[in-house]
Amino acid sequence: MANNTTNQLIKRLQSAEILLLGGSAGSFMPIFNLVRSIPQNHSQPIVVVIHRGKNNFSDIENLFGDNCRILVKEISDKDKIAGGHVYIAPANYHTLFEKGKTFALDVSEHVWYSKPSIDVTFESAADAYGDKCAAILFSGANQDGARGLLKLRDKGGLTIIQDPKDAEMHVMPQAAVDINAGEFILTSEQILKFMCESFVITTQP
Repeated sequence: MANNTTNQLIKRLQSAEILLLGGSAGSFMPIFNLVRSIPQNHSQPIVVVIHRGKNNFSDIENLFGDNCRILVKEISDKDKIAGGHVYIAPANYHTLFEKGKTFALDVSEHVWYSKPSIDVTFESAADAYGDKCAAILFSGANQDGARGLLKLRDKGGLTIIQDPKDAEMHVMPQAAVDINAGEFILTSEQILKFMCESFVITTQP
């Protein structure tokens, strides 16, 4: 990645009020590697939306919490959104953003057979944060997230797609590429690298 592109990414990411990470099959490890590298003093809230089975309430947050330096919390309805936290979207609910920087959990129908839906969260973030939002869409086996990422881009947010050729499951990122939802298309290694440079992160072994 050219230096001017890296510098542009860093500037845009640092100006965002919130960072969203979305994915499904094949996304856990790149998201996990990114989040576990974030330092304890990081001030930006991060929201992770990964497709989950209906009985998997605690596995993801326990794995993140045991291996990350930043605070990890599963989202509850009406939680205040605070910096220095990684928020995990819970199973069986869609995660939305409300005025006043709070979360809302919604029990409406599945989207792309998924609840939580990445599209629902990304679209809600676009309405709540506009160009002050950054989002990365990773590997996945369906098209969830593509439409929401496009809405974020249309609102001026920073949108990044994991290169479909680099993804374990290409369907989700390819769907986003096909509708031009991503401002940048990067490998998981490139994403981690620019994140490390953005926040002077020391990547854990």
